[in-house]
Amino acid sequence: MRADADRYTWAAAAIGSQNAASYQLASEQPVMPLGGFNGSDPSPTLEQFKEYVSAGKIHWFIGQSDAGADGAAAGETGDGAESRTLVRVGGGPGGGVSSSIETWVKANFKASTIGGATFYDLTAPTAQAS
Repeated sequence: MRADADRYTWAAAAIGSQNAASYQLASEQPVMPLGGFNGSDPSPTLEQFKEYVSAGKIHWFIGQSDAGADGAAAGETGDGAESRTLVRVGGGPGGGVSSSIETWVKANFKASTIGGATFYDLTAPTAQAS
């Protein structure tokens, strides 16, 4: 994410401001939060996002995995073992507009998995990009 980051307004975009903040703090590069705090606000719209991509303002999109769309709650089972319960967050982080952005990105850009996260290079559309 850091390579050539200074050539872009945002090194990446991620659904939800907490998710984006985690990547921004780790990379020390600007990351666009999609959809506000939990990803459900209509900002930016799909059309605005497409404009940013076509203008070359965003390099990467950080996708939501099925695990990333869930919240994990840990607790004790009583026998000393830890249990994990996955709780689906209303439509996953994003829902609505940010989900439509993710759907558009997945349909038009190649995915690369790095350290368990899926990154889409928004500067390299696939043949069927629209």
